[in-house]
Amino acid sequence: MGEVGKIAVFVMTFISCNALLDLSGVHQVTGTWMGSTTVPCTYVPSEGVTQQTLSWSVERDSSISTIFRRDDSGDHILLSKFRGRVSVPKHSPGDASLLIENLEMPDSGHYTCQIIWRSTDNSLITREVTTTVKVVKVAATKPIIRAGQLGLTLPAGGSTSLTCEASGSPPISYRWFRATPAGKAAFLSSGAELAWPSLRPSDSGTYFCEAENRAGAGAVQRSEAVQLTVTDLPITATTSESGVGYPGKNETIRDFQRTGLSLYLVILIAVVSGAVVFLVISLIICIRKPKGAQAYDVKFNYLIVPVQEMGVILLLLAHPLLPLPGNFLRIGSSAATMPKVFLPPESKGQNSLLQNIATVQWPRFIWV
Repeated sequence: MGEVGKIAVFVMTFISCNALLDLSGVHQVTGTWMGSTTVPCTYVPSEGVTQQTLSWSVERDSSISTIFRRDDSGDHILLSKFRGRVSVPKHSPGDASLLIENLEMPDSGHYTCQIIWRSTDNSLITREVTTTVKVVKVAATKPIIRAGQLGLTLPAGGSTSLTCEASGSPPISYRWFRATPAGKAAFLSSGAELAWPSLRPSDSGTYFCEAENRAGAGAVQRSEAVQLTVTDLPITATTSESGVGYPGKNETIRDFQRTGLSLYLVILIAVVSGAVVFLVISLIICIRKPKGAQAYDVKFNYLIVPVQEMGVILLLLAHPLLPLPGNFLRIGSSAATMPKVFLPPESKGQNSLLQNIATVQWPRFIWV
């Protein structure tokens, strides 16, 4: 029974490997002349088997030739006419598809993908799949014009471009034209792109392009016309979801706002500077000691104090920088001393008037 079990396991493993290692492909692939195409060949990788060789061959006119071979020594392109034009993915297990670029008409034929695996018991498993490749010439289709990122309405001085796109067998040649008021078309340039590095209002107009290739036997395809508009005043172009530009807010308004802001700033600086100069001059006038004045240490307590022969002393709770006339009583102070009272020259001998004044807070009192 043990031998029977081993045989059964081997048979099941063999059947499972054969099922997983089946190659997948398609019956026919159509490629465009001078274009590229991929001939599919895929499988599901399986444990217990190792790929030994991979090869692609082509049958044409009852003759079979190997195009590509991959083994332990690397990749080899055996037909010189395919060198530089065919490749097989290297780092995609299970993908052995053949990419053919720059298709030529003689590339049509039957392409066979063959892969050989080696199993753990050293047996070889071979699978292959054949696909028919047909290369055709396709005439250029009607082209379409794609506008730049900012759309078809732009400010003068900006840059933009128009791109003409058509499908078909390459190479496809393009030509650009501009409609004239007389109803004729003025030729502008050749190439897929028409660009303006610096737009001018005179660039506004109607534009269209033409496309053709050799497969079209001289048939020329013309696009629909588009209208390009260049504005005189600077505008901001915004992009909608469809990618077409529309005018936004006028840039001139923002320039005016920036200029107004600068003017307000200049006015503010001038006002502040004038205030500083005025305060400095007032401070110099206030702290200047009158000529011949005497200083006395005093403290104040009352806002209004009666004084014989001189009237009333009023404590002026005003800003300390307000100037006083020469016949007013002045009080000076410093960081190191108590406030001092300066009496005008004509008030000398009136010191007794200050004896009735008790402690009070600074700033100032005057004679009235």
